[in-house]
Amino acid sequence: MGKIKVVLVEDDPFWQQNLVQDINREPDITVTYIASNKTEAIKAVETSEFDVILLDICLTKNEFDGLELAIEFHRMSVGPIIMLTCLNEKEIILSAFEYGAVNYITKSSFKDVVHAIREAYYGKVSIHSDVSNTLIAGYRKERKLRVLTTTEREVFDLREKGKSKAEIAKMLYKSVDTVKNQWKSIRSKLGGG
Repeated sequence: MGKIKVVLVEDDPFWQQNLVQDINREPDITVTYIASNKTEAIKAVETSEFDVILLDICLTKNEFDGLELAIEFHRMSVGPIIMLTCLNEKEIILSAFEYGAVNYITKSSFKDVVHAIREAYYGKVSIHSDVSNTLIAGYRKERKLRVLTTTEREVFDLREKGKSKAEIAKMLYKSVDTVKNQWKSIRSKLGGG
């Protein structure tokens, strides 16, 4: 059997070097292509043979273009994708899995990448401990929020983003009193008094 072929999408030369060195040290895995940006990454999946994509979320400073690329890969039906990042923020983690990632590893745990590549290659889903608690909490929260109506959910989501009742009223074309009443209903349904 041949080696597991990995496309590495990472713009930082330090991480490129260290990841390639770690991965290529394994007898059954090899990095076949290194892409530094979205254009190179799309070219890589269109023109090279690969089994797993290792994708950094932030390919340019302060941009989540790796997530955009994951969406594109999802549309192209390519993968599996392992997200690699220094970010451990709930919304980014949930978005990564929503857009087709099979695992998500922070760079502080980069020594676990080799194991994750094997798992992805063999179709095993083993979510890394970097994000398992976030996913479980997100799932539990979503189950709890199912009791809300569509309108209540809109209000809830905007409050979660830090919007005031007046801002929500303006955004949803409602009166402030209506938003207050909806918030009261939301709190009652969710056990918040």
